[in-house]
Amino acid sequence: MGNGLMKLNLCFAGDCEESSRRRKDIAGADLSDTLDEGLGHSFVYMKPDTSSRTHLFSTDSCSSTTTTASSMTTAFYTISGASISANTSTPLSTALFDLGIEKASAFESSRLFSSIPLQPVPRSGPLHRVSGIGSGPISGGFLSAPIPETQYDQAAHRHKPKSKKWNFLRNLKKIIPIDFKLEKETKNRYGIDTPRSQTGEEDDGDLGMASPSSRGENVQWAQGKAGEDRVHVVISEEHDLVFVGIYDGFNGPDATDFLLQNLYTNVFREVKGESADVLNAMAEGLKKTEADYLNITDLMLNENPELALMGSCVLAMLMKGQDVFLMNVGDSRAVLARVPRECHGNGRPRASHDLYKTMSDLKHNLVSHQLTVDHTTSSKEEAKRIKREHPNDSSAIKNDRVKGSLKVTRAFGAAYLKHRKWNDAVLEAFRVEYKGNSPYINCTPSLHHHKLCPRDKFLILSSDGLYQYFTNSEAVSEVETFMSIFPDGDPAQHLVEEVVFRAAKQAGMDFHELLDIPQGERRMYHDDVSIIVISFEGKLWQSSM
Repeated sequence: MGNGLMKLNLCFAGDCEESSRRRKDIAGADLSDTLDEGLGHSFVYMKPDTSSRTHLFSTDSCSSTTTTASSMTTAFYTISGASISANTSTPLSTALFDLGIEKASAFESSRLFSSIPLQPVPRSGPLHRVSGIGSGPISGGFLSAPIPETQYDQAAHRHKPKSKKWNFLRNLKKIIPIDFKLEKETKNRYGIDTPRSQTGEEDDGDLGMASPSSRGENVQWAQGKAGEDRVHVVISEEHDLVFVGIYDGFNGPDATDFLLQNLYTNVFREVKGESADVLNAMAEGLKKTEADYLNITDLMLNENPELALMGSCVLAMLMKGQDVFLMNVGDSRAVLARVPRECHGNGRPRASHDLYKTMSDLKHNLVSHQLTVDHTTSSKEEAKRIKREHPNDSSAIKNDRVKGSLKVTRAFGAAYLKHRKWNDAVLEAFRVEYKGNSPYINCTPSLHHHKLCPRDKFLILSSDGLYQYFTNSEAVSEVETFMSIFPDGDPAQHLVEEVVFRAAKQAGMDFHELLDIPQGERRMYHDDVSIIVISFEGKLWQSSM
């Protein structure tokens, strides 16, 4: 299936020169050595109890509507994530002191997530396999990960990012005066615990940001940074709920860190009441979050005008049972992998239970379905909209960018393209020729509801760095084929690795040569990449090889 399939055949099944070269890259590593946390991380969450998961779906109908469902069936089985940084770490512009953030990558999670920093394998060495939950054969340039709680756990935890490295998330509450305080949790129609604001002493009960001990036994969480990307995952097994946020920032870290700190909480403040609409609640949560950020930008404009330049793409997902709710602004994507409706067979109709069983055995037959909308100048509709809103500005779209500056047409923050006063405040070198008073970009999200069905196999959520080197179909094919060969493997880490291999090949260098290029300079070859793969069947396919 396209270039992705050909490359995997070369890598895993072929005996050509590239396969030989890749296998020379594969080697084990002594975890007692210092682990470099600055490159990136991979992580996995596997449901602790799957004994009751026999038939996940009751029908063969797939739908994409705005109607919510009350099913309590847990749809996901595993969540695999990986991020790699190309940009250097930049301190918050609002920081009043040195927060000690040295690494371009950092990760923190609750106990049911297994994670490890990405480590390039040595340039030569014996083939080594690290077995266990979420790990499998080493597939190329990075050590297999995540590593489970085995004899390796002491070494892995010894190099786990210290909590003080993430104090900047909590310090942001002190630096930026906004109310994050929570009162108590109320249950909405979906059984989701919803925090409400209060006055009085601060409570770290925020499921996204609190210390692990205060989040409750039934809530698991993970948060990470890779360059200017931020990732946030919150899982409630009790309520069959998954929240994922991927924030792809630009021009600085403040906007993405603000999203990481606030979007999850604001969304759940909106998702409440019998008449609540999840998609509208997500949009309102985003609107509230940006309003707070722009208010801070206004208040600090004289001291920190660079805040007006900073922005972020937003991809947020809420999954409740079989219902997947998606919200996006910018060019991060959610791509669903599914079996085509018309499956080749003996030509006769199949009963739904037979179809479910047959489809679980199919290989190399999945198609991609993008559930989100790209908001970029490459979209004819988006380009027409901006030109229509600015009829007297011939440079509204210049050099395939909004005002010659941004490729995305919608973004969180980026205030200098939303009001003349913010544009006038930034340094002249970054200023655009602002005509009129209408915003050039907005933060109006695209919303989508998808109801899972037996044909749906996995969902890829990622920042746009993945699609610098992959099409949607290639990404789906890459994961499908990889998991067919290595059912215990880590598909998110594999995709990150393939991005680096492809970037290196395009630049005429090998894997290690590219990674030897310092962060910042390496941005010339690939972007920060953050990927989460959600499997709806656990081990996606049991290999028959």
